[in-house]
Amino acid sequence: MSSPEQFNGQEKAEIKAPSAERRVEKLPNNPESKPELSPRDTEARAEKARNEALEKAVSVEAGGKEKAEKHTDTPRRRGPISKKQREQSFSQTMHHVQNELNAPSRTFSKVIHNKYIEKTSEIVGGSIARPNAILAGAFMAFLLTLIIYVIAKTFGYNLSGFETIGAFIIGWILGVVYDYLKILFVGKKY
Repeated sequence: MSSPEQFNGQEKAEIKAPSAERRVEKLPNNPESKPELSPRDTEARAEKARNEALEKAVSVEAGGKEKAEKHTDTPRRRGPISKKQREQSFSQTMHHVQNELNAPSRTFSKVIHNKYIEKTSEIVGGSIARPNAILAGAFMAFLLTLIIYVIAKTFGYNLSGFETIGAFIIGWILGVVYDYLKILFVGKKY
């Protein structure tokens, strides 16, 4: 059967096991060592934990408000940003950035970031100075001017200088037509 040495080893393992279980039961965070709580006790502990968390959150929020009041003059509000807030933020950012520029750059920045100049630039950029129109105008100016120049040299005609401008205008018109047809059929601006 079993030898006395094996039996002796099993006894030692049985003796060690209960003492290990006792140590585990004595651990403070061991869920097995705590008695089962009734649902009412569990709810009471959960409520107590919620209250403590709310108190900590309020104290942290109050500390954060004190710091926020030192840095900003306007209160925070929820919801979409209004036009007035966007303009105020833009002017603060521009003021901060312009203060870091040298004098000529600051003056140039103030001129080009003038409200009326920016609106005019947006309108021109959306209608006359469209990227496809300018690209098509430049390409046509190069191509048609090259063709006209070769023909003029071959047959001995003099060029007036308007050829490049006229070719650019033709290309620009083709580019604008292409943009508007693309918007009409595809529905995307760029």
